[in-house]
Order: sequence, then structure tokens, then C-alpha cells
Amino acid sequence: MPLTIRLKLSTLMFLQYFVWGAWSVTLGTWLGQTLGFSGEQIGLAAGTTGLAAIISPFFVGMVADRFLASERILAALHLVGGAILFYASTMRSFGPFYVVLIAYALCYMPTLALSNSLSFHQMRDPGREFPPIRVLGTIGWIVQGLIIGSLGLEATAVPMRIAAIASIALGLFCFALPHTPPKGGRRATFSDVMGLDALRLLRDRSFAVFVLGSFLVCIPLQFYYAFANLFLNELMVEGAARKMTLGQMSEIGFMLLMPWCFRRMGVKVMLLVGMAAWAARYMFFAYGNASALMWMLYAGILLHGVCYDFFFVTGQIYVDKKAPIEVRAAAQGLIAFVTLGVGWFLGSWASGRVVDAFATNPGHDWHRIWLVPAAGAAAVLLLFALFFRSDEKGARAEAHAA
Repeated sequence: MPLTIRLKLSTLMFLQYFVWGAWSVTLGTWLGQTLGFSGEQIGLAAGTTGLAAIISPFFVGMVADRFLASERILAALHLVGGAILFYASTMRSFGPFYVVLIAYALCYMPTLALSNSLSFHQMRDPGREFPPIRVLGTIGWIVQGLIIGSLGLEATAVPMRIAAIASIALGLFCFALPHTPPKGGRRATFSDVMGLDALRLLRDRSFAVFVLGSFLVCIPLQFYYAFANLFLNELMVEGAARKMTLGQMSEIGFMLLMPWCFRRMGVKVMLLVGMAAWAARYMFFAYGNASALMWMLYAGILLHGVCYDFFFVTGQIYVDKKAPIEVRAAAQGLIAFVTLGVGWFLGSWASGRVVDAFATNPGHDWHRIWLVPAAGAAAVLLLFALFFRSDEKGARAEAHAA
């Protein structure tokens, strides 16, 4: 791949995740502490990306990817999305804000798949060339956290406006991306988009347990994504957004360790470790504080690498290994719909209801709040331990060959 194209794709990934992190990480703090929204309202706002993830595959798979060049779609979505996001930052009542944020999420979420597909189109060997480019996305997420946390902007609308400006800049930059023509050919069907061809894999008990467990574990997961920043700020942790970037730093480190872990542990153990890390993270949050037990809060944040890599990335690899080649894409689509779509949305709503149930004056009883997702993650861990089976020998051999 030419260096100029590599630099353009790296910039695309950096800005793509800079935008997402800039508005989403501190959203709960702004809505809760400044606008006075309830926990359920904060959860619903955080769940707009999940709602959009349910809808956006239809746009990408059935319309955009078939008729329009990817770089032009990306440009239009980021430009329009940036304007919508800036408008959302000026709103103060929940109903209109929620509708506008859904509109923005519907612009943003399709760009995740489109930016990946555009990048793959330029690569001869995606398995070797994509990871060094994709890691710039994680770095972009880290940079926005360092900026917002250092400037003390977490309880303001400024992070959302930073994201809006970055989105518009990204939209303009997309016009400079390599031309990626539409796929054309056979029009994608509802079955293609929803991954219905992969439903026959559910006849395998372990795969069915994996799908069910992936859905269930996404419910407690949303407690972190929707409320961790508000939690840290209510505990008066200085520069909370900056400290939360340690999670993305650990994500990079554990990603590098994954090939070794596959050879030594296999799929089932890695999935179980990932789920156990989620339960442990919430226990650390439940018992930690901003003084003598601050180390527990750091531990909960640093566990993000294990939580994300050992569950989500390992799960994607498991699906790729488990599904026959003719339904492999459909199987990945099914998992994304179940987890990032339905599970993400329901988890956001449920987490908000729990936060409201333990509201105090002022603030919240975070000890009792965090025990709820800890118990949920532990229950899914037990389900996996009892009923999930995998071809450990095959998984390790494949990882070793890679």
C-alpha cells in the first residue's frame, strides 16, 4: 500500500474515533450534573448508538454500499452529522434532545462499517495491513480524553461541540480519500443484512449459548459506557476523562498479547476471562473511592483491555472460525445486531433505570449501583462456564498459524 494512502486511512481512523469518544464519554456527566436529566434519560441518550446500530445495516447493506462511492457517503454523513451534533449541544430539554441525538447516531453509526470497508478495499493483505491503521482509532479516542479531561470540560456542552467540529473536518477530509466505487451487483436482501442465513448455526448448542451470552452480557456492559464518567465525577476524581483513557491504553497492550493468549488459553478460557474482568471491574468500582482506595478505580479502568479484547475481539474470531465461509459475513452481522444493536440499547435503558433506583440527594449510591452489573456479568459467566464448548485445539492451532 502506498504511504500516502496509508496516512490517509490512518487519519480517517484517528478522526473517526476521536469524534465518537469526544461526545460519548462525558455525555452522562453533562446531562446529569448540568442539565439535571434522570438516569433513565441518560441511559436512553447513551443507547441512541445501539438503536442506530439496529437500523444502519439496512442503509449500508441495501442502499449506500450498492449505489454510491464510499468516500462520498462518509463525507456526507460526517458533514450532516456534525451540524446535527452541534445543534444537539444547544438543547436543554430531553425530548427534543433525544430525537436530535437519534438523528445524529443514524448518521454516525453507518460510518463505522463504511470506513472499515473503504480501508479493506485499498489493501492487498487486510490481516497484516489493517491492525496498524485501526490502532490509530484507539489513539484518537485517547487523545480526545486527554484534551477534555485536562481542560475540565466534562460537565459542559463543549465536548459535544468539539466532536461536531471534528466531524465536519472529517467530512471535508473524506473527499481526499481514495475513490472507492460502489459494489453494485446483486442487491442485498433483508436476509443478507440481518444475517438470517447464519440462524442455522444456532442448532449448535455452544453457538446458541455464545449468542445468548453475548446479548445478555451487553446489558451490564452499558453501565460502564453510560455512567462511568458521571460516577468518577461524582466521586470528585480529578480529570476523570483523562484517567479513563488508561482503559484504551490497556486495550492496545492486551491486543498485542492476544496471539500468545490464544495459543495458551483457547477461545473458551479467553471468553470467560473477559466476562470475569467485567464482573471484577464493577466490584472495584463498587468498593473503590477517590482517596485511600483510588487504586480500585484505576484497576477497574485498566481492566478495559481485558474486558473488550478478551470478549468482543475473541468473540469475533470465534464466529469467524465457527461459521462456514458462505455464511461467515452473515454470522458477524447477526452478532453485531444482537450485541451492538439490541443488547446495547436494552442495556442503556436498564442501566438508567437502576441508576434512578439508587439516586440520593445529592448524587447516587454508586456502591449498590455497581453491584447490579457485577452480579449480571457473573451470572453470564456462570452460564458460559456450564454450557459453552469450543474446539480449543482448533482455535489454538488457527491462532498459532496466524
